[in-house]
Amino acid sequence: MPRTLVRAPGHDRTRSLGWLAIAWIEFLVLQGPGAVQGQRVRLGDEFAGFILDCYALDARGRRYYDATFFSRPKGSAKSGLAGMIGLFEALGPARFLGFARGGEVYHDPWGLGFRYVYEPGEPMGQPVHVPVLRIMATEEGQTGNVFDTIYYNLTEETAPLYGAPGVDAGRTRIYLPGGGEILPSTASASSKDGGRETWVCFDESHRYNTPILRDMYATVTQNLVKRKLSGTWFLETTTMFAPGEDSVAEVTYREAELIRTGRKRGRVRQLFDHRWGECADLTDEPALRAAIVEAFGDAIQWNDLDGIVDQIYSLRAIPSNSRRFFLNAETSSSDAWIAAKEWDALADPDKHLADRDVVTLGLDASISGDSTCLVACRVSDGHLELLGYWLPADSDDGRLDRVAVDAAVAAAMARFRVVGFYADPPHIQDYLDKWTAEFGDKLKVRASQARPLEWWTARGRPMVSALERFFEAVRGKSISYTPAPEQIEGGEGLAVVLRRHVLNARRRPSRAGLQIGKRFPKSLDLIDAAVAAVLAYECRADAIAGGVNPKPKRAYRARRIR
Repeated sequence: MPRTLVRAPGHDRTRSLGWLAIAWIEFLVLQGPGAVQGQRVRLGDEFAGFILDCYALDARGRRYYDATFFSRPKGSAKSGLAGMIGLFEALGPARFLGFARGGEVYHDPWGLGFRYVYEPGEPMGQPVHVPVLRIMATEEGQTGNVFDTIYYNLTEETAPLYGAPGVDAGRTRIYLPGGGEILPSTASASSKDGGRETWVCFDESHRYNTPILRDMYATVTQNLVKRKLSGTWFLETTTMFAPGEDSVAEVTYREAELIRTGRKRGRVRQLFDHRWGECADLTDEPALRAAIVEAFGDAIQWNDLDGIVDQIYSLRAIPSNSRRFFLNAETSSSDAWIAAKEWDALADPDKHLADRDVVTLGLDASISGDSTCLVACRVSDGHLELLGYWLPADSDDGRLDRVAVDAAVAAAMARFRVVGFYADPPHIQDYLDKWTAEFGDKLKVRASQARPLEWWTARGRPMVSALERFFEAVRGKSISYTPAPEQIEGGEGLAVVLRRHVLNARRRPSRAGLQIGKRFPKSLDLIDAAVAAVLAYECRADAIAGGVNPKPKRAYRARRIR
């Protein structure tokens, strides 16, 4: 099952208020507006598991997460789930009271018959003190499916929660017992009376893709800190974002990637749950059906699989949108330099760089902003390997650890037969001089006679030609790389970094021709490994043109003569 689940170290589903929440929801909540309106809620393993994760506590009874994220395909009832959680936050025992000795009983305060017996060591719950819930909407006059589920359960005469004492439900505001309230809210209203929220829902956060909506998100999430003693937190629900829009959902994906790869500073306060389906060829109907089932999970039970397939095969359907909405899968941006399927087709697990291989090197460096990457390319077959990857943030002073880069270059020179080395000079000019003095005489390929290592990527036409050569090699499958086990298992290996940087690169037309760049200047989606790979491959091309023999020399072994 293709799924990314990011949770805090020590996370334990057995130590969660979620067990109480699940029982409370299934006893007191009805399905909101839609095809199953008015039916009792029966949570499947997937939705129940997410609730358990949301309410997970540490050994001291503190919440693990103040930010939670649930990503599923269109039609998966994400908003309905958020509405159920909202009702529990508003009226249920949603905050930690203490750990049970075993046998303690929670009764609903309205005499509706809900009864929950705690297991030994299980967290016990109590109501939120003056709960204030804000349900965010992207457009004026919009309440959304989350608020509609809550409103239905509080106004429908057949609903168990109908007529709960102290509740006054209106279309623009719901008043709760003891002074609490539930507010459907828009960007323009979010800052007027902010700072009192105990729980916020951002439904369909892939639509929060304008400066106003991004500012609203920042304002509301910052306001949650003002009531931190109330155990404040927020929930994002979404379908896959459109790449390049820099939506709130896209930023959260990047945040989760930093956590997953160990690059996020501070504690892990983000719960991230994303499920998708994989289908390389949408015209392969059996594979497409399997991918849809994978993506929807439990939600496939109340969706029309045949109808979804028909929508995808409609002549009006846009394939990238079909992948986003119905497979919940990442798609390549319209200005992507290399598509994921093109790069993934180059993976060869049977190929590895070996000691004494004849290689060329490429280096792209940044002293304080982007990353620094060193790539080797085998001359005989164009096989690539990322040898080193450095982030300024990893060093004590927040600047590039140039000593570590120097050591990696020396190690590569010792391990391989390096016949050429192209490096972009900015930020490392003194080290280029040092490497030229140490290794320059051994190099058979030189960027210039006086400066054999200096290859300026900022000089338009040569870089355009190098990019064209690399791109055609990808299309012609003349390049390969080893997919590290870490990549297959979802971890952070160097092969993963190389892949990510290549896929991050965007086409950027210039007067000299087509170049590449980041999505925007300060984007966290780095491309430095891609640039280093281009330099290494260009150096390889020059080596071949210069007649370099790609086969390693055979060591001479003395023979005894009798």
